[in-house]
Amino acid sequence: MIKKITGSFLLAFHNIRSHFFHTMLSILGIVIGVAALVAILSLIDGLEKFAKDQIRQTSSLNAVMVYSESFKWINHVRVRKDSIPVITYDQLASLKSGLKHPAELYLQNGQAGEIRIVGDTAVIGTIVKGSNEFLLPGQKADAGILFQSSDLTGKKDHAIVNSAFAQAINKKSPELIGKLAVFKSDTLRIIGVLQDTLNKTPNLFLPITRLRDEEFQTMPPGLALEASTFEDVNLIKDEVKEWIKKAFPKHQVSDFSIVTNEFRLKQAEQGFLLFRVIMGLIVGISVLVGGIGVMNVLLISVTQRTVEIGVRKAVGAKKRDLILQFLSEAITVSSFGSFIGLIAGVGFSMAVVPLIRLFVEIPFEASYTWNTFFLISIIAVVVGIVFGTYPAIRASRLDPVEAIRRE
Repeated sequence: MIKKITGSFLLAFHNIRSHFFHTMLSILGIVIGVAALVAILSLIDGLEKFAKDQIRQTSSLNAVMVYSESFKWINHVRVRKDSIPVITYDQLASLKSGLKHPAELYLQNGQAGEIRIVGDTAVIGTIVKGSNEFLLPGQKADAGILFQSSDLTGKKDHAIVNSAFAQAINKKSPELIGKLAVFKSDTLRIIGVLQDTLNKTPNLFLPITRLRDEEFQTMPPGLALEASTFEDVNLIKDEVKEWIKKAFPKHQVSDFSIVTNEFRLKQAEQGFLLFRVIMGLIVGISVLVGGIGVMNVLLISVTQRTVEIGVRKAVGAKKRDLILQFLSEAITVSSFGSFIGLIAGVGFSMAVVPLIRLFVEIPFEASYTWNTFFLISIIAVVVGIVFGTYPAIRASRLDPVEAIRRE
């Protein structure tokens, strides 16, 4: 059986070589279709890779976020709750000691406000965040120092700003160290400037223990738990739920939102998958036209080789032998066109990437995955079988006597 299949493919290659120019014109549709599909999929894969890298850089996949729910729904109306559960700094120690899996805890409260630097008339719109001694994993100071434990226990009037804050007042990071910043009725001394190249919004951090109770009720702080490993994320999430039941007996677990950043990756993957399907269906029209070209090549081949088919049937060739021969030829033709389209698609996407970078200043690259190459292989075989079946059946049904008589 293997020998028969191999012989059929070798015969198919011989016939393609005998009518090479005509075959190339007929498979032009499948070449264009596959090239367009490869180019689109590689660009989408590159875009997805870029999006995932951005998500990983701006957030941690090992983090569990806990937020107080300030609103509830009544008759499809969003109403603010009378009593809002607030996670305080004092509760962090009890939560951390009760965790079975190690994690770093980050408590932050954010609100928009106006900041004025003493000695400067400029007013800066800033996101003011109350924070514990930890800011975010891996963050470093561009100038000065970050919070220490004494800043929280002593409720010191220290503050940290980010690099966007320094740019907003046209100051270099070291120049801000020791400056006084006024927020509402508080005067804070800047002790550090945070390295934060991704955030373009001015931020100011102050010890969360300096915030008043009414500010916590207006804008409850959010808690982030940074797990040591990704495998511990769901386990820590379950531990947090148990802790909430004990720490807030008057409230329900549903009064808090407990989320992980994994859903952001899933949303991105679903969005890009939908984009692939839609673009694949559009480009599939070209592949369909290419399949019709393959059928055209084989129908002409059946007409031109009527005598050959008659002789083969006369000397004992069965219907399945002829069907196998022409299906092999169809798969060979479509595979040949798909291979050329694959090379053309890769070349096109590589040429387009510099043009994209010219207009959009992002580190974007086309990505070539095994899924794309596997899909092209499947398309080549399916197109060959679908559009080669009718010519193969037509060839197998020829009457050998009538076929030979045409000579």
